[in-house]
Amino acid sequence: MSVSPPVAMSPSAGSRFVSRWYFVVTMVSFGFFAWVPFVHAAVRLGRKSLYARALVFGAAAAVMAMLMSLAPKDAAGKVVGATGDLLTSIAVILGVAVVAVACVQQSKLRREILRQAPGERLDGPDPALAAALAARNRRAEARKLATEDPLIARDLRIGRPDLPRNYDDGGLVDLNSAPAAVIASVCGLDVTTADEIVETRSAAGGFAAVDDVFTAVPVAAWDRIRDRAVVLPR
Repeated sequence: MSVSPPVAMSPSAGSRFVSRWYFVVTMVSFGFFAWVPFVHAAVRLGRKSLYARALVFGAAAAVMAMLMSLAPKDAAGKVVGATGDLLTSIAVILGVAVVAVACVQQSKLRREILRQAPGERLDGPDPALAAALAARNRRAEARKLATEDPLIARDLRIGRPDLPRNYDDGGLVDLNSAPAAVIASVCGLDVTTADEIVETRSAAGGFAAVDDVFTAVPVAAWDRIRDRAVVLPR
């Protein structure tokens, strides 16, 4: 008799299971822990504004606790007196309001989490990743310009971050004109290797293509150079 392997829970089913506890925690705690789901949602969705919401619900919980503690009680711990009844009533009304408001907001967050793909940020792409991709696109555009119109590329000082300029080439370095220190900095090379590139450039009268420089550099550095280097006619 064969035994069927256990069925793995799909990401959407897992998200439904996880997000349902938002309401349970909020209602069972009568609003005292309504802030917890917002912290969880802030982490899941990558949205810092949700931490502020969690702080607001945490403050409401602190107010409810303070009202309950200020209510006069007898030796058995039972609330007594008109003041005690008033403070307790205010705490209860505040608790009901907190539960209602929190559940409405958590319902919206739950729908967002259910739409979220694994590892996806719903507040937009990661800023560092977006900047890196944008720089890569600018490098591609600058290389195309250098190939199609090297004179304009030279006027824009593409590949010369050491010179004053207004054009952003995404972080390129011209192997045919840049000093060794600049080549080393942009391509992540040691100074000795950069010096060898400059010496090879001088001996050969310049490079016709980026790959021409590979006779002077270790194989491990080839990808970095291909990513950051450009060759303009001398």
